[in-house]
Amino acid sequence: MQIILIRTNNKKFKTMQQQINTPSTMVNGNGLGGFNRVEKIDLTDNLIRQAVDQADLPALLATLAMITGDTSLISPDLKPPTPPMMTSIAPQGGMSMEAQDKARRLAVAAIIKFRDSGQTVQNAPPQSLIDQCVSYLVRGDLEELRPLLEHELSIIRDMGAPDWNLGDIAPSRSFRVAVIGAGVSGIAAAYRLQQAGVDFSVYEKNEEVGGVWWDNRYPGCRLDTPNFAYSLSFAQKPDWPQQFSRQPEIQAYLQTVTGFTGIRSRIHFNTEIDAMRFDEARGCWTLSVRDARGGLVEEEFNAVITAVGILSRPSFPDIPGIDTFKGQVIHSGKWPQSPNLAGKRVAMVGTGASAFQIGPSIAESVSHLTVFQRNPPWMLPTPTYHDDIKPGMQWLLKHVPFYGRWFRFWQFWIAVEGRLPLTEVDEGWDHPVSVGRANEELRQGCLAWMAGQYKDRPDLLAKVTPNYPPAAKRMLRDNGAWATMLKMPHVDLNTTGIKEITATGIYTKDGVLHDFDVIVFATGFKASDFLSPIKITGLAGRELHRDCWDGDCRAYLGIMVPGFPNLFMTGGPNTAVVINGSAIFSSECQVEYSMRAIGHLLATGQKALDCKVEPFEEYNAWVDAGNLKRAWGAARTTSWYKNSQGRASQTWPHSLMDYWNITATFKPADYEFIR
Repeated sequence: MQIILIRTNNKKFKTMQQQINTPSTMVNGNGLGGFNRVEKIDLTDNLIRQAVDQADLPALLATLAMITGDTSLISPDLKPPTPPMMTSIAPQGGMSMEAQDKARRLAVAAIIKFRDSGQTVQNAPPQSLIDQCVSYLVRGDLEELRPLLEHELSIIRDMGAPDWNLGDIAPSRSFRVAVIGAGVSGIAAAYRLQQAGVDFSVYEKNEEVGGVWWDNRYPGCRLDTPNFAYSLSFAQKPDWPQQFSRQPEIQAYLQTVTGFTGIRSRIHFNTEIDAMRFDEARGCWTLSVRDARGGLVEEEFNAVITAVGILSRPSFPDIPGIDTFKGQVIHSGKWPQSPNLAGKRVAMVGTGASAFQIGPSIAESVSHLTVFQRNPPWMLPTPTYHDDIKPGMQWLLKHVPFYGRWFRFWQFWIAVEGRLPLTEVDEGWDHPVSVGRANEELRQGCLAWMAGQYKDRPDLLAKVTPNYPPAAKRMLRDNGAWATMLKMPHVDLNTTGIKEITATGIYTKDGVLHDFDVIVFATGFKASDFLSPIKITGLAGRELHRDCWDGDCRAYLGIMVPGFPNLFMTGGPNTAVVINGSAIFSSECQVEYSMRAIGHLLATGQKALDCKVEPFEEYNAWVDAGNLKRAWGAARTTSWYKNSQGRASQTWPHSLMDYWNITATFKPADYEFIR
């Protein structure tokens, strides 16, 4: 039996907020120490009631039922109905006000009783009790869902850990793995390799870990996925300060993870991979590794896991004269350390996710801001987007054991299906914009939200209303900051189109020259250029980009490509979840699948495995057909979801459960083996 450690804080606090601000230092729970910290409950009954008033109730009831064993807290009349998402998510899982009142009374009583009884909790509650708590939150067949749900909850043990160790299955074999990239996926891969006792090296082109969260440091940069769901299953953090965390917080989290895991010493910073080639006779990859000083060495590995991401190489628009501008040019993906924008005339090209965050953050400091828009984004109403987590909720997360874990699980479950049904193409649907009945419902909800914000500016409303289906491009979180910015007297929204860029500014298609001091390109990344610019040579001397993909990247499960043995990708083609779930979920699926494949190689004594063509082609046909049934595949508008050939090469069109199922088991029959 493991007992949760609880830190005693003798200082009494006059207000809830003072209690929240006290640092937490003790560890509890499964997985990595340091991410489940609780403190002794020393609030009065009345302050506990105030905290529960600000709680997420479904997750709190499941937590309390588990740590106390009192299943009356999760009785059928309190089960959240969890209605489908539309423009917004039903608060408290759609519980009625009567159910919420009862839930709060029961939760307060349970916390008070827990406080007064010594606050001791078993770290391994009975499986039957966990099942009851899970069944309270989810819908569907528990047995069918069990492996996925146990993985995301990880109460009893780290369910994503490899079930093998090199020392046990191949003690005399030397096996090295290169991990390219130290962002979220690279950190996950390195930790899993370490758990399996496999020798590995991580190569990171930047000076610090974080990947996209290191590169993107522009003003206002933050998540658009709820932050609890955006955390690694083995390093769950219960004390996020905001609902949608800012870049520094995510970056700090990833740095902390590398410290707790002990993998930091295995990361080579300021180091890039120029090329890699596979030696069939030896069953190994040779990597050309370039360090910060430009020195080039060759390193040999048995396998490679790529974790370079798809949002890492900035993309500039193809505009004549783009290199002639004499003022300052900034790309959102390479924001300078401290640019001086105060009092400057600034142009911002683009109205996507980064622009949506940059614009409101810099508008008040510049003398004039002109936003150049090609296609306006669809916006999801998120009034609390910039809000801190409420003090009472923060206190509960710090003081109720496992609450952060159950809250993350609850956020994950809500996102399993998410708004995916709202993107479905209805056969025979005849509408100039939307692709189906549910998609039209989503469109009408978004239109109503926008109309409320621009009721005093019909001219702006006309400009910011998209003429393509919702979800055909990335939908953005909106709390009104964008509309507020556009209404400022020194801010213009230009939709006439850019003809060319000159030495002094931007020449638009209506014949007007606009002078600027600074041009900010919020124009995204080369998302479809997977693994670029690394030159990758596989079997028979075939180069991956030139001879295999030729601008149309595909992979089996988004992980492997025929002809490139022992090359495992994370964040590969068609694995981006864009309307449900988070990138961390798919990355963990890919890492864990890769570990199963490596484990099979080691257990059978094979040198390498190579994906067969038939399963590769069948899988990609299934994915392509799925994407054509989604708004982003059917719509004609351009987006980073599609490659230069117009195919949706980035997006995953099916449910999270589908991806979990196809990656949960390694199937040797899908591969040829090199002995």
